[in-house]
Amino acid sequence: MANTSNDAAETSKADDTAPIKNEERDAALKAAAQRPPYDSSTLGNTSTRDLVPAMPTHLSAPGVNLGSYINTVHQIPILTPTQEQELAHRYYDEDDVEAARLLVMSHLRFVIHIARSYSGYGLPQADLIQEGNLGLMKAVKRFDPNKGVRLVSFAVHWIKAEIHEFVIRNWRIVKVATTKAHRKLFFNLRSLKKTNNQLTLDEADAIAKDLNVTRKQVLEMESRLTSYDASFEAQSSDDDDGRYAPQLFLEDGIDPAEQLEEENWEESNSSALVTAMDTLDDRSRDIVEQRWLSEQKSTLHELAAVYSISAERVRQIEKNAMDKIRDAMTIDSVILPDDIQ
Repeated sequence: MANTSNDAAETSKADDTAPIKNEERDAALKAAAQRPPYDSSTLGNTSTRDLVPAMPTHLSAPGVNLGSYINTVHQIPILTPTQEQELAHRYYDEDDVEAARLLVMSHLRFVIHIARSYSGYGLPQADLIQEGNLGLMKAVKRFDPNKGVRLVSFAVHWIKAEIHEFVIRNWRIVKVATTKAHRKLFFNLRSLKKTNNQLTLDEADAIAKDLNVTRKQVLEMESRLTSYDASFEAQSSDDDDGRYAPQLFLEDGIDPAEQLEEENWEESNSSALVTAMDTLDDRSRDIVEQRWLSEQKSTLHELAAVYSISAERVRQIEKNAMDKIRDAMTIDSVILPDDIQ
């Protein structure tokens, strides 16, 4: 009961704070709309860098030393709304490139925060940050300070878009998300699955309804996410697991049909041999195995001593057993499916 009361209190508190946040946002937008037009003359001869004097002049790429990069980025000061507006207007109205650089650098920590949320895809963190930085620069280039919104609210979509493209391009050799629905499922399907088991039809229908896609698209994306990339080149284990590298089919002198026929023929003969061996009595089967199938093959005299018979008798038993096996395999090979009752 105590937990239920706490949950109810938290829900009530969240409901109470939601209107306050909406009112604050509406007030900020209204204030931005009533703000007088930007007038560069109010700053006189103030240089762009004087607005944010603590900005570093040089910053290494995240791929060089990620830890040092993150530490340096977190030392860059966050712009105040006034500073952001001044820099944004200088770039938007006057093409001040230095102002654009300062806007980008002051928001680099925000890119790091977003990139960390995509660490579950197995891609280097430095590469995710680099792609997010590209999205941030594109956002700064298109940012209109007259719209009355903060740059961070506008840039988040551009940053995520660039990271999404990078993840989709590099997560697998074969691209798994080629449509808008595929992209939506790629980034949301794993979080919507309640277990790691294969989706049932009811679960697929529920996810399809939530994401406004079809059940077929949900099941198709699940299949793509659980598959793996097969090597095109020959691997050392190809002969062991029965797979044939696609590269070898392109070489001269190899016919895929003949290769498949040979494999099926060997498999059929092995199955027929096992069936034929089962028709023999225990002594005949053991003699054939010891004479032909064992790694250390026995001689006629060794088997004669085991069964207390002559070597000539062992030879006769072996010959009769081999004739039975040959006849059984021949009959089995000519039986057609229609002949089996």
